[in-house]
Amino acid sequence: MKVKFNNHIFNIVIVITMTMFFSCNDSYNEVQKIGVSENEPVGEAYDINLKYTVEGRVTANLLSPKMIDYTNRDFPYNEFPEGITLYLYDDKDEKSTVVSDYAIIYNDTNLIDLQGNVVITTADNSVLKTQQLYYDQKKEWLFTNKSVTFTTGQDVINGNGFDSNSKFTNAEVLEVTGFITVED
Repeated sequence: MKVKFNNHIFNIVIVITMTMFFSCNDSYNEVQKIGVSENEPVGEAYDINLKYTVEGRVTANLLSPKMIDYTNRDFPYNEFPEGITLYLYDDKDEKSTVVSDYAIIYNDTNLIDLQGNVVITTADNSVLKTQQLYYDQKKEWLFTNKSVTFTTGQDVINGNGFDSNSKFTNAEVLEVTGFITVED
């Protein structure tokens, strides 16, 4: 028995198959978003105690009651709506502390935005207080244009703005007011 093939039906089947083939998209990012609204976080974590080590030595310890993960967005970030406490340890295991009421870490730019009662206490007991402070992780640079109080030893320096490397070796308070001890 010979089967006669109808070219018209065959062409329709080919067109439908090709349309389905080219309309499929196996993008991993799209698959991840299935069932998750773009405005909703992809995850939440509670009672965080994250330790960062270098060659077996703890160099940082991040504590936070809550973290919300928005890495599913076009500009991904992690939010800490209930604040953070961050302990930083130098090569001599001396501890500096960073505290804020709120924090957000922007993944693409490596910028950390600390807000609300930001207090940094260094290992040598210098203290910086402000309402908002940015930290550029790539450049290891702290900065703000908000009012600050910077206490070092017997000096209390107030100003509007602050720039410094992460080790506070070249800290600069901008638009300075306050009392500064000057050696003769």
